[in-house]
Amino acid sequence: QVQLVESGGGLVQAGGSLRLSCAASRSIFTFNYMGWYRQAPGKQRELVAMMSGTSNNYADSVKGRFTISRDNAKNTAYLQMNNLKSEDTAVYYCHARTNGRPEYWGQGTQVTVSS
Repeated sequence: QVQLVESGGGLVQAGGSLRLSCAASRSIFTFNYMGWYRQAPGKQRELVAMMSGTSNNYADSVKGRFTISRDNAKNTAYLQMNNLKSEDTAVYYCHARTNGRPEYWGQGTQVTVSS
């Protein structure tokens, strides 16, 4: 069993920045995929950014503003969010998966962007 713990959420003004962290309870080196999803009130959970091998993919709505990264030595993934907009307000979830194995989710961290 792996635990993922997000942190770094909060309240920020539009145009500001936040960095989310996702700390894993064991090595993240073997995960094929690590990513961030978000869910706004009344909406479905959506993919924000995903790392797979050397490839990073982003939702069109965050391209150029968000950057996903990982530090294997610290067992931590990050989501740097710049130029935040009110529509980025949501609960952000960390996700990790290895092919053929169970997937893992964090408990979520709230990001609120005031306009």
